[in-house]
Formats: sequence, structure tokens, C-alpha cells
Amino acid sequence: MIDEETGYGAVRSRDARFDGAFFFAVRTTGIYCRPSCPAVTPKRENVRYYATAAAAQGSGFRACRRCRPDAAPGSAEWNVRADVVGRAMRMIGDGVVDREGVAGLAVRLGYSARQVQRQLTAELGAGPVALARAQRAHTARILLQTTRLPVTEIAFAAGFASVRQFNDTVRTVYATTPTGLRTAAHRGGARPPATPSAGIPLRLAHRGPYQATAVFDLLAAEAVPGIEEVTGDSGARTYRRTLRLPYGTGIVAVGERTAGASGHGGGWLDARLHLTDLRDLTTAVQRLRRLFDLDADPYAVDERLGADPRLAPLVAARPGLRSPGAADPEELAVRALVGRHRAERLVRAYGKTLDPPCGTLTHLFPGPAALADCGGPPGALATALADGSLRLDPGADREATQAALLALPGLDARVVTVIRTRALGDPDAAPPGAPVPDAWRPWRSYALRHLETARPEGEKT
Repeated sequence: MIDEETGYGAVRSRDARFDGAFFFAVRTTGIYCRPSCPAVTPKRENVRYYATAAAAQGSGFRACRRCRPDAAPGSAEWNVRADVVGRAMRMIGDGVVDREGVAGLAVRLGYSARQVQRQLTAELGAGPVALARAQRAHTARILLQTTRLPVTEIAFAAGFASVRQFNDTVRTVYATTPTGLRTAAHRGGARPPATPSAGIPLRLAHRGPYQATAVFDLLAAEAVPGIEEVTGDSGARTYRRTLRLPYGTGIVAVGERTAGASGHGGGWLDARLHLTDLRDLTTAVQRLRRLFDLDADPYAVDERLGADPRLAPLVAARPGLRSPGAADPEELAVRALVGRHRAERLVRAYGKTLDPPCGTLTHLFPGPAALADCGGPPGALATALADGSLRLDPGADREATQAALLALPGLDARVVTVIRTRALGDPDAAPPGAPVPDAWRPWRSYALRHLETARPEGEKT
């Protein structure tokens, strides 16, 4: 947890660099906020600090309606850490507790439910149920404020077990009813609610500068026809793709925002999400955040890498450069192995056809079970994913997964490093034997992105 001196300094200066890294609550008002909240700075003696929004809620504080702390970027710490707390936070974000309960989370982590509860509570001030509840409340707020769906449908779409639980949680977190939350948002000038056919409009927040051009360049170069596309001119492009999700399928469109639109203190990417099952909203949003690396801490990355003489000019030229992840880790692993052109052939041969298609988006990338019989190294990889002997979910142990990947036929160190970087979201991955200085730790994945992005176009792999 952040020390009190640093925390109050961030609150007093409204420092957006700390948004999502911690939350502060004001004892006299009963409200918790993000550090950059524009409200009057509270007295130091009235401020309390929390590692998560769930911990603040558990202490009886409600979310500020002005700075919307529940919409702050996630903490970059969970992507860096490989311990049980970091892995648990990544899986809770992916909706594992909502789908499988605390018992399912514990099984995936290899611990008992009691051990998971104890470790999360000791470090974060909230257990897995409270953390998942805070996430469900945020999902519910999005649906209440951006769609015309009935409140009852929103309750179950957000992951609540009952309407009563939904109502109680909204009152606890936002100090109002679901209907009151919806009414207040529209009165405050929010965008009019969308019809189901129009999709769910989203603002995917990030902290600090964001090099959208480099991210969209990479996505355009890698796009597999049939499942994804990048359209428009540079600076105003749109990335569209299909999504294979736990309960159904989805199609998302994410717009590019230039550096001027995403300022030094942070910004967002505009997105619109179409889902066949709204229970997938939380999972879809988290996977998009990983794909676009929106929870990164560009200040920490640039400070470390900018101190290296070789990287300093690259960091200065592209502050906030991201290391993109994957919307579907299993898909990414197969694509890293076979390359773009063979991936397109696999989509045509084994992918599920959308009914109806959405423009050039016609298929879902085939799941592991569908690819298990395709033969060769891709078939071996798909079989390992299908039978569970290889896991690429957000909570997978990165070292164990790397060893399992290297044991499969056809997967060399280069391919495994790509999978570790992109599918597992490791910010510190580097190919074995590569001349990557230890001084770049724990951000070697970002260092390699700088070097790759700076290469002349003809030399990029």
C-alpha cells in the first residue's frame, strides 16, 4: 500500500498518475475517490487510503459521483506480479468468481478457498467476493447509464444472483437506487441510452500518454481477415473484431485517438460492444483492456527505460508506448505459431461462421477443441489447450506455462516468448539469449516494443 505522505501529495496535487493505483476516502463525507478527483482537497487527518475500491466500499464509503473512481484504470501492479495475489486479481477481473465462485478461483490458483481469502484480505483489505462485487457494481452502472435494458435484466447481466442483491449493492456503492443512478446520469448530460441493436458504448480509460498510432499499426499488420479489420486513415482508424466469450460471442469496434486527444494525465479509447449474452460484458471489457494494454503505468515504464542511453531517444519519441496483449489468449498462441496467412486458412476451415456476418467480419477464430484434429504442431498445441494440460488464462503461472509450451513440438523460444508477452500479458518477457540488459527489468517487453517500433518498415518481423 502507498505510504501516507505520497498518497496525500497525490491527492493534494490531483495527480492522475496514481488513478487506479490507490483510492482515498474522506471520513467526514463518507465518499471515496480517485487521486485526481477535482473536488476540494480534504484535510489530511480525514483521509483514509485503500488499495482497491472494494476495500473502500467494505469500510462503508460510497463512490464519488464526480470522479467515478470505479471507472479508473486498473492497477498495473497485477500484470507485473506473478504471485497468488497478482494472479487472483487478473482472474477476478476476467470474471472467474462470477462464473465459478471462490472455489473455482481457488482451484485455478492451486490454493484452498480459505488461503485465497486470507491472502487477498491481508494485502488488499477485501476478499474475492467483495472484489467481484465491486466489479459487478461497475458493470451494472455502465449498463444502467448506456442502455435502455430493464433493471431486472441488468441485474443478472452484471452477475448478481438476485435483484435484491443487485439493489442492495447499488445502494451501498452509489448511495442511490438503480433507477436513481440511471436518471441522474441522463439529467447530467450523458449520452442517450442505446438500444440493444446499437451495442454498448464504452470509454476504456488509461493513465498517462498513450501511443495509439503504434498500437493500431501493429493490429493492422497482424489482422486476420474474417475475424478482424482496421479501417480508416491513420489518426482516425477503427479496429473491429469478433470475440469468443464464456457465454456467447461479441463484436467490438475500438476507435483510435491521437496523442492530442489522450493527454498527459490520461484519456480513453472509445469503443462499442455488441454481445449475444450481456453476462459477458465484464469479461469482454477486461480482455479489451489487456489487448490495448490500458492498465499499464507508462510513467514507471518510461522512467526506467528512459534512463538507458540506448532507449532514451526512443522513449522520448514515443512516451507511453504500450505492449499490446490479446483479446483471446488461446487464439494468440495459435497465431504466434502458424503466422497470419495460415491463421486465415484455419479460420476458413475450422472457424464458426457468424449468422449474420457483420461486414467483413464473418467468423469466430476456432477454439482449441475445433483445432485439435488439424495435425502437426498446431494440433498438438490445440490438444493441450483443449484437455487443460496447458492453461493461458489470466491467472496462469507464467514460468510453468513457458515450460509446458517449450515441451510441445514446433514451439521454439521465439514463439514461446511471443505467447508469454501477448497471451499471458507478461511485461518482462524476453527471448532466451537475447541481449536484453537486466537494467530494463521489469519492463523488458516494453523495451523490445520500442526497438521493434523504431525499426525501418522493411526490417520489422
